[in-house]
Amino acid sequence: MSQQRGITQSKESLLKSYNKRLKDDVKSILDNFTEILKAAKVEEQNQVSTLTQSDQARYEMHVRAANIVRAGESLMKLVSNLKTFLILNDFPSVNEGINQRTQQLKAIQAECDTKLLALRDDMAADLYDLEEEYYSSRHK
Repeated sequence: MSQQRGITQSKESLLKSYNKRLKDDVKSILDNFTEILKAAKVEEQNQVSTLTQSDQARYEMHVRAANIVRAGESLMKLVSNLKTFLILNDFPSVNEGINQRTQQLKAIQAECDTKLLALRDDMAADLYDLEEEYYSSRHK
């Protein structure tokens, strides 16, 4: 019982960490995209030259774009981890699939058994007729 509860708590903590990663990555994408849009705005003249300001904005956009790509890759890895988790831990659906396949195979087996019994009965009747014909003929 204690081991089962430990496994359940482990699954719950893993799902919570996945949820946290999801929120953090989406927030990172949103924040970086917002900052790229802010950096793209043309600002008024100030003490920094326009060329220096545009270079700084360009570098900032490159860094933010790299952060967006990193968060996107992290989300793709999270999706892969969730698929693995679902495959490994979704025993009810796996059992349901096994049960359905078992029922299908039992139905096929019953159908084959019925056909084989009918074939046996037909062969027995034909054999009986042949034996009767053979024993009643004069060419024994």
